[in-house]
Amino acid sequence: MPRRKPPPPNRIAFRGRAFTVRVDTVTKPNGIVTTREIVEHPDCVVIVALDSELNCLLEKQVRPAAGKELLELPAGGIDPGETPDDCVRRELREETGYMPRNIKRLGGFFSAPGFCTEYLHLYLATDLEYSPLRASDTDEITVVRVPLEKTAGLVSSGAIEDAKSIAGLLTVMAFYRDHLPGNGHCPHHRASIGKESKLSS
Repeated sequence: MPRRKPPPPNRIAFRGRAFTVRVDTVTKPNGIVTTREIVEHPDCVVIVALDSELNCLLEKQVRPAAGKELLELPAGGIDPGETPDDCVRRELREETGYMPRNIKRLGGFFSAPGFCTEYLHLYLATDLEYSPLRASDTDEITVVRVPLEKTAGLVSSGAIEDAKSIAGLLTVMAFYRDHLPGNGHCPHHRASIGKESKLSS
């Protein structure tokens, strides 16, 4: 679905390396005129990467804004001139060392629509091949593998607190609910994963 372009900003309050803050004058439905502070942030991708054993690649990294280490899905900003598909391949190689041979877009969502323009494209990545790509800002990332069927427990227990990761994992688990262990499809789930991941890219 095409996204509507934001209105021209009334005033730029801050322009930083990662985002810009603009102040817009808006008229509410009741006629009251007020202002809204909007964070302009480039669109990003968030990736659920599954290996051949149906393990999900998660990342541990310290997030200064949260004040602690978080467990998250791989994600990153789309560079100017880069497509979301290309961003998925680059980010996954930079952050986990793996190149996905198959990717499938599963929709997307706004990260914080109350004040931020950032839109996240959700992807499923499979058929992983080790092919690392060096990046300067990924040295402190620790990659961990967690069986996909156990990630729901990490969400419900609070071990995963990152919103994009929660949304991404729950979406992919719904996508694959007929192929997860424990529902009668376990003997065939690997072949099913490979077949479905090639539906589109």
